[in-house]
Amino acid sequence: MSSKPAKEKVGVYICHCGGNVSDHVDVEQLADEVRRIPGVTAVHTNMFMCSDPGQELIQNDIKQETINRVVVASCAPSLHEQTFRSAIKRADLNPYLYEHANIREQVSWVHDGEKATGKAVRLVSAAIAKATNLKALEPIRVDARNHATVIGAGVAGLRAAIDLSRRGIEVALVEKSPFLSGQAANLDTLVPGAEKAGDLIQALTDQVLADDKITVYTCSEIVRSEGYVGNFKITLNRRPPRAGADLEKLDRLAADKGKTNVFIPFVGVYPHPVPSKSDELTVETGAIIFATGFKTYRPREGEYGFGTHPFVITLPELIRQTAQADSAGRHLTIKGRKIERAALMHCVGSRQIPGIHEPQADDHLNEYCSRTCCSATLQAAVQIRQKHPATHVFEFYRDIRTYGRGQEDYYDQASKSNVTFFRFEPENQPVVSISNDARHPLNVTVKDTLTFNEEIDVAVDLIVLAVGMEPGDITDLVDKMKLPVGADRFLLEVHPKLRPVEVANNGILLAGTCQAPMDVGEACNAAQAAAAKASILLSRGYVELDPFVAEVDLQRCSGQGTCVAECPIEGAIRMVAMPVDGQPLNRARVNPALCTGCGMCVAVCPQNAIDVKGWALKEYEDMVDAIVAA
Repeated sequence: MSSKPAKEKVGVYICHCGGNVSDHVDVEQLADEVRRIPGVTAVHTNMFMCSDPGQELIQNDIKQETINRVVVASCAPSLHEQTFRSAIKRADLNPYLYEHANIREQVSWVHDGEKATGKAVRLVSAAIAKATNLKALEPIRVDARNHATVIGAGVAGLRAAIDLSRRGIEVALVEKSPFLSGQAANLDTLVPGAEKAGDLIQALTDQVLADDKITVYTCSEIVRSEGYVGNFKITLNRRPPRAGADLEKLDRLAADKGKTNVFIPFVGVYPHPVPSKSDELTVETGAIIFATGFKTYRPREGEYGFGTHPFVITLPELIRQTAQADSAGRHLTIKGRKIERAALMHCVGSRQIPGIHEPQADDHLNEYCSRTCCSATLQAAVQIRQKHPATHVFEFYRDIRTYGRGQEDYYDQASKSNVTFFRFEPENQPVVSISNDARHPLNVTVKDTLTFNEEIDVAVDLIVLAVGMEPGDITDLVDKMKLPVGADRFLLEVHPKLRPVEVANNGILLAGTCQAPMDVGEACNAAQAAAAKASILLSRGYVELDPFVAEVDLQRCSGQGTCVAECPIEGAIRMVAMPVDGQPLNRARVNPALCTGCGMCVAVCPQNAIDVKGWALKEYEDMVDAIVAA
């Protein structure tokens, strides 16, 4: 054990974590070892230290002045760090006089027996060494505008804007197209429940367009973004719609004079005339919600015959054609052809496996499940069988994933409607070829695992590809705003359970399918969560941020600017002219609202003139010494 005398009184609180820790770490031996460390004045163990009784142990020791520093040894700090800070604050001790030792993920989950206990002793010793150096800190307070910007006017963006307005927050709703609705406009009926997508979109847009607190900017894109939580400044470029698809949609709308706020199926709601010339405008806002949505996977040329045969189409194309066609007739009719047999192919562009599936042009594989495709495909199969009973439907699938309340009913209905299912393994995907059968132009060959890998040929008239979801193309915004992106290329939240709609950038939130594949209900739920989080941030008129930011020692700083060049956050550190010994010299100044405390500036400063509050170099040195001595 380290023999270095400690100036502070440290309390150590060791959690059994319901057996997660104590099944592998000898908690009592750990407590005995820790009691011998100079400066430790209280040691407690508890089955669940995060529980009320566990927190009370800490609070009682603080109130009795037995301790003035706290070390908790338990699970990852990302789970309960805020829990313990709040408990410490309620006992009238500065909540930043606290250090955490992770003895679950870093010890008991990777070690056992003496090795686990020995490592736990070293980690707790290091935490105690750091705790003795901690100083009381205060959160950084930043003024916050009572305004939020929502990027994207699909159902998630519309829902978020409505909820923000209801909480008294002004909203700017930014949409790059001339229309409100997003990808939901490409649906006919929703899953489950079979409500009309257009009815939902119309209801949401009516509320948005009637709300004085919501300003809608269509045909607008973000070209610049600066600032920080509570005080963002966004520059928008508004421009006339580009030639091509947008103009075609506008021509279609022009035929319906006066219907500027009416939902047009597979187009959206056209809220007001588009700008006739380009201009820029600035929006000052307190929080930003990304609701930028998704795009559907585009099968590569030849994938299941796509692009090489006119009767290989995607599920969105089928939905559009069947919704716009006459529903009468015993047979489904596509492109003027009577469809006697239709094959629906699952998992096209989802759950792709390296070495089995061919990468896309950018070398990416969509290894995730798009989640909504199975239910949408089964819904389509049921509708075909109900409306066109002479059309036979075959489903080719790897797994049926009808998650969520009411969605398994579609599988039951499909089975009762005599839809025929063939199950295949990914290494034996169905093969599509031109059929020799004059009646049915296409043939699907598959090894069906439901019949013990019997090879089956199915002649069909139509193949429908259930294409998955891909993240929308917002690379420019990701680069401009330094947004975190996951391996699946969707925007990445801080924690899927504890902070599910926040990103690491303070004041930026996520809503809907920009984050992951979701159905419409889930997207609206996520939007409401993001709106609630934004309203909490902005409601007080200021935001409190953790104080773990860089701090410059002006006596040491020589003004070389290496810290500015190294900092990944524009504006977090600047060189500012200030008087030093009567002379105006450049010195580094930190903007605490922008600094993330990453420590990159600390590493490159030749004068050691920068430290991160709560993680100073002296604290690191003492932690290393404690680990070596333990």
